[in-house]
Amino acid sequence: MTITLYDYTLSGSCYKVRLLLRFLGLAYERQQIDFFPGRQHKSLEFLEINPLGQLPALRDGTLMLRDAQAILCHLANTYDTSGQWLPRDERFGEVMMWVMFAGGELMNSSAARLHDALGYKLDIEAARANAHAALRVLEDHMTGREIAGRKWIVGDAPTIADIACFPYIALSGDGGIGHEDYPALRNWMRDFRRLDGFHAMPGVAEFV
Repeated sequence: MTITLYDYTLSGSCYKVRLLLRFLGLAYERQQIDFFPGRQHKSLEFLEINPLGQLPALRDGTLMLRDAQAILCHLANTYDTSGQWLPRDERFGEVMMWVMFAGGELMNSSAARLHDALGYKLDIEAARANAHAALRVLEDHMTGREIAGRKWIVGDAPTIADIACFPYIALSGDGGIGHEDYPALRNWMRDFRRLDGFHAMPGVAEFV
């Protein structure tokens, strides 16, 4: 069955999906969409694929999905026979909580990046303040995890919660949001980069 990812190389949300596809060893086709400056994601042709005009989108056989978090859940649910990336036990609810956090509060970091890198007009001070508030929530969580001898957001192995959160934390410097006040997140990102199958994207270094 052919998997097609409608992709933009500089999108952190698309990067989430590419990461999981690589971790799962899945072959797929990439269809590059000219998000900027071409705004191809708002074209009539692309709106037939995703009427919200957003990236990423993914076609898996006859199934068409939008939203990075939904795509992560689908891929893990369908193709991860180990159950590591989307646990079906008592960890499920907590994994989903952080996946939703990545698609919600952490997107303030994405907004700040869009402002600084692509010139989007928005309240940049509010975006940065809200991004720092979100980072503080995860920093406090990961500090507690470190104290307990754990290094992943949920459980003893990486899950889609880690994949969902990683890109826009790693890319936050592009929006003027540094990591100086978040030592636990720096340690977590360092461990994430050591995963087999990890690959970088523009703005995300291979090693730190």
